[in-house]
Amino acid sequence: MRLTSQQMGTSHHITIPDHNSLKVGTLNNVLSEVAAYLKRERDAFLAELFDRS
Repeated sequence: MRLTSQQMGTSHHITIPDHNSLKVGTLNNVLSEVAAYLKRERDAFLAELFDRS
């Protein structure tokens, strides 16, 4: 599956495997790439993404 974002003013494309489950390393790479595109620290991005408050 290919996703495109223009949120930061430039096009950013990321490919996510279309499987029932993702390996932990694959998920880590996807999240790290998205955080880098958003110019956010990975840990801060994850905290915001999974914040349950």
